[in-house]
Amino acid sequence: MKTKIVSEYEVFREASDILLKYMEPAKLARFWALLQWNSDYTAIRDKLFQGETVESLYRQIESFQQNST
Repeated sequence: MKTKIVSEYEVFREASDILLKYMEPAKLARFWALLQWNSDYTAIRDKLFQGETVESLYRQIESFQQNST
């Protein structure tokens, strides 16, 4: 039996996706700030939003807001 070892980033990303499903983005951002995952916010930001644009993030926020009402 093989076990797939995933990186910390993959675990963080999966947890973030789950939390985003149940929390408002602003609350999740506050939660991340409380955890103080890493002092290098820009490195985390670059990994989390790799390939995203302002437009794609805006669409995701709009979709989230429409689905949570």
